[in-house]
Amino acid sequence: MRHLKAHRKLGRTSEHRHSMLRNLATSLINSRDERITTTLPKAKELRPFVERAITLSRRARVFTDEGSAVQALHLRRQAAGFFHAGNTAMKPATGKRGQLRPGRTSGVAALRRLFDELGERYKDRPGGYTRILKLGHRDGDDAELAIIELVGNPREVEALEAAKKRAKATTAKRKGSKKAAKSETTDTAEEAEE
Repeated sequence: MRHLKAHRKLGRTSEHRHSMLRNLATSLINSRDERITTTLPKAKELRPFVERAITLSRRARVFTDEGSAVQALHLRRQAAGFFHAGNTAMKPATGKRGQLRPGRTSGVAALRRLFDELGERYKDRPGGYTRILKLGHRDGDDAELAIIELVGNPREVEALEAAKKRAKATTAKRKGSKKAAKSETTDTAEEAEE
């Protein structure tokens, strides 16, 4: 029986696996293209992990009345568990050669982007926020690679708009060429009559 075998272990301890998924989720949310390349099993494990966080941000958008600010804050704090908060246990003093260490804010930035931008984008979408595209095998170890990306990213929207413009241009050309062909046939028919 397969009891309690819901997820892939990915050859890591549970702490390492959770930390890796948080890092991947942070990278996916913060990436400029809203896509990352990783191995297929990692992408398949990351998908439900990220989608739960996006669902929390979506649910926070629903609250508008007075008591709902507390609920929205609660959802934001729940979603914060999906990202690294930063180095709170590190010494705040100095790093190498007396330089101040910059704070790790990528998790905070991911949380901010999740609730400000992605929650608004997916407010009417009831799930399925990510897409996995298979890339083939990696040369060194023959691991199967995949791209995991957010659906409706700016690159995808631009491509759809460009395709619509091309389709309009080709239909306009066709209509224009049909009109020209009709006028040519009527001209030749008139000349033949004369």
